[in-house]
Amino acid sequence: MPSLIMAAYRRIPIHAEADFEGRRRVLKLMAASAALAGAGCSGPPAEPILPYVRAPEQSVPGQPVYYATSVVRNGYGAGVLVKNEMGRPIKVEGNPHHPASFGATDAQTQAMILQLWDPERSQLVMRAGEVSDWTMLEQALAPRRAAWQENGGAGLRILTGTVTSPTLAAQLEQLLVRYPAARWHQHDPLHDDAGLAAARLAFGRPVDFVLKPAQAEVIVSFDADFLGHGSASVACVREFVRGRSAIDPKFARRLYAVEACPSLTGIAADHRLALAPCRIEAMVARIGAHFEVCGAPASTADGAVSRWEHALIGALERHRGTSLVVGGGALGPEARAIILALNAKLGNMGRTLQPIAPVEARPESHAASMASLVADIQTGAVETLLMAEVNPVYDAPGALKFAQALRRVPCSVHLGLYRDETARVSTWHIPAAHNFEHWSDVRVPDGTAGIVQPVIDPLYGGRSVHSVLAWFNGEAGLPGQALVQRTWRRLRGDGGFDAFWAGALQQGVIDGSAASAMSLPALSVLPLPPDPPLARHALPAVFCSGAAIGAGELANNGWLQELPSPITGITWDNAVLIGPATARGLGLASGDIVRLGGDERAVEGPVWVHHGHAEGCLTVPLGYGRRAAGAVGNGVGFDAYPLRPRSGGPAWLTVTPTGRHHNFAVPQKVTEMEGRELARSGTVAEFRRNPHFAADKEKSGTLYPQFAYESYKWGMAIDLNACIGCGACSVACQAENNIPVVGKEEVRRGRIMHWIRVDRYTDGGGIFQPVPCMHCEDAPCEAVCPVGATQHDSEGINVQVYNRCVGTRFCSNNCPYKVRRFNFLQYASNGAADAARQNPEVTVRRRGVMEKCNYCLQRITSARLDAEQLGRPLRDGEVVTACQAVCPANAIVFGDLNDPASAVNRAKASPLNYALLGELNTRPRTSYAARVRNVDGGLA
Repeated sequence: MPSLIMAAYRRIPIHAEADFEGRRRVLKLMAASAALAGAGCSGPPAEPILPYVRAPEQSVPGQPVYYATSVVRNGYGAGVLVKNEMGRPIKVEGNPHHPASFGATDAQTQAMILQLWDPERSQLVMRAGEVSDWTMLEQALAPRRAAWQENGGAGLRILTGTVTSPTLAAQLEQLLVRYPAARWHQHDPLHDDAGLAAARLAFGRPVDFVLKPAQAEVIVSFDADFLGHGSASVACVREFVRGRSAIDPKFARRLYAVEACPSLTGIAADHRLALAPCRIEAMVARIGAHFEVCGAPASTADGAVSRWEHALIGALERHRGTSLVVGGGALGPEARAIILALNAKLGNMGRTLQPIAPVEARPESHAASMASLVADIQTGAVETLLMAEVNPVYDAPGALKFAQALRRVPCSVHLGLYRDETARVSTWHIPAAHNFEHWSDVRVPDGTAGIVQPVIDPLYGGRSVHSVLAWFNGEAGLPGQALVQRTWRRLRGDGGFDAFWAGALQQGVIDGSAASAMSLPALSVLPLPPDPPLARHALPAVFCSGAAIGAGELANNGWLQELPSPITGITWDNAVLIGPATARGLGLASGDIVRLGGDERAVEGPVWVHHGHAEGCLTVPLGYGRRAAGAVGNGVGFDAYPLRPRSGGPAWLTVTPTGRHHNFAVPQKVTEMEGRELARSGTVAEFRRNPHFAADKEKSGTLYPQFAYESYKWGMAIDLNACIGCGACSVACQAENNIPVVGKEEVRRGRIMHWIRVDRYTDGGGIFQPVPCMHCEDAPCEAVCPVGATQHDSEGINVQVYNRCVGTRFCSNNCPYKVRRFNFLQYASNGAADAARQNPEVTVRRRGVMEKCNYCLQRITSARLDAEQLGRPLRDGEVVTACQAVCPANAIVFGDLNDPASAVNRAKASPLNYALLGELNTRPRTSYAARVRNVDGGLA
């Protein structure tokens, strides 16, 4: 019926007033018919509609509720605030009171929202691939538990990741007391075994170290990406960029990086040197010999390395007590121990490097622990194996052959978020509760503890590791909250516990729980690093975590798979990184598939030739090539774990070309500026000679009519001196603004949808530049839109009216910054899980419309409404965009340009401020501060 009325409507002419009234009557009839069709002609809903009977505490319809909790990754925590809309967690923000986040997060933490709502998470208890339930599992394990009571738990083994949770540690200790013959093993593929061994070698005991970059004037990093990876990276970035401004007359901090593979730390460095790991260890030994912490090595350095060593020794001598030497990556325990001794010799301990008692509940070598477990399995000593939130069938070193060993265990129980590779080999699989669905606690690298509180009921009935261990300990049914409270009653006492507990939940951090400083014994002369093995036809290979997906546990997360690698720009893939001279010697080019041969087996993967990579070695990213990650992560990249040796350290691999080629999906095709001044940079000396070296030339005149912004005038400033290129802003924007994932093939076609991208340029050693919409005052996109879909609002924001857009793409063609995104296909999913996690304040765009950054207009509107209710204007800092909130480096500032005292105006007053493509006179509201490098004259 409505279609017939619409046909009649189209036949009515529009040249007479009476006809116009007739058209109005037709529209009324059509609206009435549509209403009748929806109300009277439809039957009952296909699914039952349930009332909202369990509203979140203190919730007001339409108003979000924020919960303070902690996220756990690789055993360590970070404090966050989770935004709930009517009981649905939709966004993660950093907790400003937490020492591991300081209000910021990383890309992986942002993507945990997508993981929470992943419909491919495990939802059922499985037995040998068949659907079962928890009751059947209890019945199957009951005879075994009865036998443990008699034999003290003989044959029982527990395998976990890194444990810093006081509650989990107490439960494991309770289990081992209850069953003294049982054994607890640990496995984390990224665990720093070398760092633990280095502390034992240098000080005779396990010691953790808290980096304090803000207190250091000179930092030397030997293959340690302390800004880009690790549980303390967000805090390190925040401290590193604090005061790192050439405008500050006290500016003196200088960062040197010596590394094999380019990293975020290396690109942020004032000086970077690419060396193979064995050559880095030799350099460390020679510097250590100069400071008399080790013997003199037999090898000598070549010219370039010798110049670097002379510069580093001089810098460290001049900054005793205010320097920091960091080691990591592929360096062995001996080199790492020498680095610790250097810090002690220079007087850095307790100043820039704080020693504390180990934060881990049981500091041990995970490689040795796994080797011991496999040995017990092979001898038949293991009858029951509980694996809690680990995936060793996938990520254990290939030399261990863990999958074959697991099949020999009579009863294996796997607890995991997904039915992954290990779950498919295990006898039993239990779906795990997500980090946001259960109670727990966790410590951060400085020892500070935080409570993990649920922000939503378990979506798929998952169980926490605490509830599973409670059953093993004979405490089945004890709630997770009660277990955590019991732990903290023991640690804090009963006096005033209720007030303490309420404060811990509200603040998200437990005051006074940080580890105290410890004193270390005197050092003796340390041994030298061993000489590398002779391997004529093999190259040393360094294994590292995937660019965004970690060790592979986040492989089924589309946000992270589609986030370009900050080093290579590759999405939806990993690659063997190799230097250009080494590639030429092997006859290789980027995309060529090679066969990597190790001691146990060979793996094929594509090569990426990187000009910043060290020669004579390889870098192989882990975490890809998953077989049971889910539809998103399966088959993405190649699996490099089979190549890892038992020790988990570097390996020597042969490289054989296969003659085949692989096509990567790389959004940014050109990484050189080709003489254009896009991401501008200079040196401290240049700045002091001419503070305005990066400023734009004055331009006058415009054909556009001018508009007076009487209320607010929004603008943004981005500091390239602070940005480290981590990409967290892209993922935060994606979560906030319901930006879809397009997939590898669409990325290859140039159709990636990120509203803010991070361009990377190799000029001058490397520099990153976040690029959102510039919100040009004289916007080229507005003049060419035939339907007025893109225009300025009364506060100067270049808005996109989605229901006007007809998809001509004229605006994108006319945009010199290429920041507008077109929905070529229906990228946004209509699934229930996707709808549940989406921000209800942001429209989900349809196919065929243009979209782009709008300065988080929904956040501006929300803050304005709150201010209007209080009868006052918005204050500076009350509006924080998603990219600004997430940035660990505080590189993004947003605010009102009409407020002379606003932070954004102070940033734009910097002599380093400039406009991207300012010569076009588009007058963008977003501007940049040029990067300034504090170069060493001896290495210039």
